[in-house]
Amino acid sequence: MSLAGKVAIVTGAGRGIGEAIARRLAAEGASVACADVDKEAAARTAAACGGGAFAQEVDVRVAARCDACVGEVIARCGRLDIAVNNAGINRDAMLHKMTDEQWQEVLAVNLCGVFYMTRAAARVMREAGKGRIINMSSVNWMGGIGQANYAATKAGVIGLTRSAALELAKYGVTANAVCPGFIDTAMTRGIPEAIRSASVLKIPAGRPGQPADVAAVVAFLASDEAAYVTGEMIRVDGGVRI
Repeated sequence: MSLAGKVAIVTGAGRGIGEAIARRLAAEGASVACADVDKEAAARTAAACGGGAFAQEVDVRVAARCDACVGEVIARCGRLDIAVNNAGINRDAMLHKMTDEQWQEVLAVNLCGVFYMTRAAARVMREAGKGRIINMSSVNWMGGIGQANYAATKAGVIGLTRSAALELAKYGVTANAVCPGFIDTAMTRGIPEAIRSASVLKIPAGRPGQPADVAAVVAFLASDEAAYVTGEMIRVDGGVRI
């Protein structure tokens, strides 16, 4: 499953799942643009990746910055083969208490940001006649208490990804969505212990997922072996949504 000679962008690469994805793609031989709104965090990930990895500062809420991010990668590397749209946030609140700001913040990063980066990557990949777009959704696209904003965006990512897959297939470009379940990250470690323990008990696999579990699926979808896989929604959840 070598990615030698490939060039990838990973957004939200500064920590957690994004960092694990960047490191896995680099381990498979790709040159990775570690993109994050926190450039220092992105630089730490790039250093950990080694090789041809480099840091980029990008605020995915801004379309022009997403276009510039892709343009900078092309200028530096001459190509873009893989775009992993992982950047995301949560601002949980019960529906009747959710503010306009909480709604718009999550929408701007989790859905608009994925659209802007997907669009920018698609323009390049269409012309090249090949490419892999991998968008991060969530098993909670089906809904979750206190997550009306988050669930709406993650459901939107699935619709966006499937539409992109239909449009881009004839150009040799695939688009797939990955739906992590309960993954052991700094975000989930901040959940109160009682809630965290109850969540783990619901997982048939008997443990939280690790960022590396998600990264392994992304690496496959980024590879030549996945050339005939497109428009898919792949859960990485230990069986919690069976």
